[in-house]
This record gives sequence, structure tokens and C-alpha cells, in this order.
Amino acid sequence: MSIPAKATPTDAPIVAILTDRWSPVHFADTPLTDDEVSALFEAARWAPSSYNEQPWIYVYAQSNDGDERIKMESLLAEGNAWAKKAGLLIVSCTKKTFNRNDKPNHHAMHDLGAATIQMILEATNRGLISHQMAGFDMTKAKAILGVPEGYEPGSMIAIGHAGDPKTMTPEMQERESGPRQRKKVSEFVFHKSVKK
Repeated sequence: MSIPAKATPTDAPIVAILTDRWSPVHFADTPLTDDEVSALFEAARWAPSSYNEQPWIYVYAQSNDGDERIKMESLLAEGNAWAKKAGLLIVSCTKKTFNRNDKPNHHAMHDLGAATIQMILEATNRGLISHQMAGFDMTKAKAILGVPEGYEPGSMIAIGHAGDPKTMTPEMQERESGPRQRKKVSEFVFHKSVKK
């Protein structure tokens, strides 16, 4: 099933992959191919990072991974139960200190975000859908996924093939069909100084 079109009302022209990316919730439970999974993490691999530390790690489970997938699904907040249908569930984490000197890496979460958006854009490029979530149990994730000491979970990510929107609840269908909205650029971009 193809991704439904969703209007992106930009105020300036930008590349299509940015307007095509959005966060649907109607996943099919089809696992991704090995090639698709490899390409997603290869895209993350080539993200920029402070001192080229690449402080990120990702833990994932496919929809056909049995008990390990059930363990991953148990992390989801109740409101994100729809993500259990996604072919791929991922927990992203980042190392809070530099490997080079063990000092705090204040840019680690920024770098994780850069790697993750590259992964998400690769998914979009391949006709997959994705949705990042804050609604998951980070403490439990560290315990059951074997996250190393010194790493902090960032987000949980669902990636997969689009499912049939008609199988969603009316509330979810309404949420899915709503317009895309963002702040105006003038609300967060300032020339020379924030203060006028």
C-alpha cells in the first residue's frame, strides 16, 4: 500500500523528500527486508557529529522477532499501541560523554537527532513510513534492552509499510487526516539578535 498524500503548505520551496516525510500511524505488520534495514542504519551511520564521535546506538526488533519484539512493544505508552503493527521498532540512545576524554558531550542528543533524521529520510526515500515517539518507558528500555551504562534513550521509532487507514479507529482516522501545521519561520528565526 502506498503512502497517502498529505499537503505540506511550505512558504518557500524545499526538496520533496522533506515535504513527503510525515508521521502516520497506519502501519502494516510486514517485516522490512534485510536490504531495507541495512540501508536505514547506513544512512544514520553517515550523519555528522561533534568530533565525529558518532555517539548513537540503535536497538531494533522486527515484527517477526518473537519474544524480543514483544519485549520491545512492552516499552510503548498506551497511547502509542498502534506502533505495535510497524514492521520495525527501534529505540535510539546516545552516549552522554566523549570517548576521547570522558568529558560531557553536550551535543550528543543533537547528534543522535541528526543520525535519526537521516534514517527517517532514507525510509521516506524508500516509500516507507515512520513515526518517532517520546511515549515509551525509558528506564525499562535501558534495563531490558541491555543499554550500556552512560547511554541515554532518545526516542522510540516505528518504521514500516503503510497499512490501510480504514482499519484505524475513527479518532485515529481523524488525527491522520488533519492538516499539517508548523510555526511560521518568523517565530523561531531572528536576524542578528533575538531581542529587537
